[in-house]
Amino acid sequence: MFDTTEMGPFGIRRLSPPPAINRQGAGLGPVWKAVTLALLLSATAAADPVVAKEGTGIAWDITADLTTEIGARLAGTDREAAARDWAVARLKKLGFANVRVEPFTIPGWVRGAEDAHLIHPYPHRLAITALGNSAPTPAGGLDGDLVYFATLDDLKAAPAGALAGKIAFIDHAMKPTQDGSSYGPMGVVRRLGPAIAAGKGAAAAIIRSIGTDNHRNPHAGGTSFDEGTAPIPAGAVANPDADLIARIARTGKPMRLNLVLESKAVGPLPSGNVIAEIPGRDRSLPPVLLACHLDSWDLGTGAIDNAAGCGIITAAAKQVQAAGAPLRTIRLLWAGSEEVGLLGGKAYAAAHGGEPHAVAMESDFGADKVWRVHFNVGPDNVALADRIAAALARMGIHRGNDRATGGPDVRAIIDRQKPAVIDLKQDGTRYFDLHHTPDDTLDKVDPAHLDQNVAAWTAVVGIVANEPGPMAGN
Repeated sequence: MFDTTEMGPFGIRRLSPPPAINRQGAGLGPVWKAVTLALLLSATAAADPVVAKEGTGIAWDITADLTTEIGARLAGTDREAAARDWAVARLKKLGFANVRVEPFTIPGWVRGAEDAHLIHPYPHRLAITALGNSAPTPAGGLDGDLVYFATLDDLKAAPAGALAGKIAFIDHAMKPTQDGSSYGPMGVVRRLGPAIAAGKGAAAAIIRSIGTDNHRNPHAGGTSFDEGTAPIPAGAVANPDADLIARIARTGKPMRLNLVLESKAVGPLPSGNVIAEIPGRDRSLPPVLLACHLDSWDLGTGAIDNAAGCGIITAAAKQVQAAGAPLRTIRLLWAGSEEVGLLGGKAYAAAHGGEPHAVAMESDFGADKVWRVHFNVGPDNVALADRIAAALARMGIHRGNDRATGGPDVRAIIDRQKPAVIDLKQDGTRYFDLHHTPDDTLDKVDPAHLDQNVAAWTAVVGIVANEPGPMAGN
């Protein structure tokens, strides 16, 4: 064995190849050849900038252009309004008919300055964002004892008045799942936790972000306060900071926090839905409704949530049209103000509840591959569902046993009319790493996965848009 090390500068030992090696590498054994190759590759990789994959086609162009030219699209803001104008222009350019904005107003809320410092027992600045509908802290911020609750049930069990003047911290244990099923039981911490804390007398509430990542990015999202419950300041901290709080809580040492959240309600603001159609050959037949949402939270640029969804449904509709005019009208709903209470979907149902719909579908779970399909169809449409499932099986997408429920922006019209519902379930394993964070940006969209979504949607929409018989759900 030869000695592979020698003393380098500052006393650091360095690798030294065996002496019998010439400039061309003659005499290198297989191990040293592998080491040399690895070093060369790593040096080359380090010298090259990281370039995100670029896609092509309608779905990619919509996702890229909307996130680049408009960016974040918080409901009720001028950026959401700019997005509506952008959407109308793009859909007209693509050749859609009856392109229009259907306006409505929403309760206004705007983000302000936000900061959080743990001041006892150890000083730490925390990565925090205000939750939608959060009330502002007093001028100069709020100092209060931080009371840790490991679960929402622990908070519910706290005596009335136990949190008077204090700040509640609500933890949870969300884990990644392919079907996103952890979001329902864990998301309730965000949706209801601050209101429950307010009912116990809390001056403010903070939650662990509703996400599955370990990045120091807080996750935005809405919370709600029942009528009769005065809103309190409410925020979410990044998961590593939530881990810090939990570690300190386990020591039993009291914690104290300084909190600044200057977000506030501002009164009614304008929003709206963008509608576009591919007219069917038989206008007497109820249309096929395809939905996404145009608004986004304001920390990232809303690529996976939900520019990609708008790109997917639009590209699929155009591909179906390219094969010939469909029998039924295909209607697109690019909904506004989804993130602040599903308000666009509710406005659509209010405006179109008297018009029958044959099928309702939505893409609003990122841009990773479709892996499963669920149906909600009546007895007369079982054979149709079987035909769709067979077409998707050839693409490696399998039929699940769950009842399709539709996405958030078609839920209101589904509840009102009971059309057939088809859910193309995307792989959500990494979705909640990015959901509502600054990391929701275009580089997280895989062009190949996006194309697979479009192919799956095209297969389904091509079948239902050319189905002459009645379609309904249960």
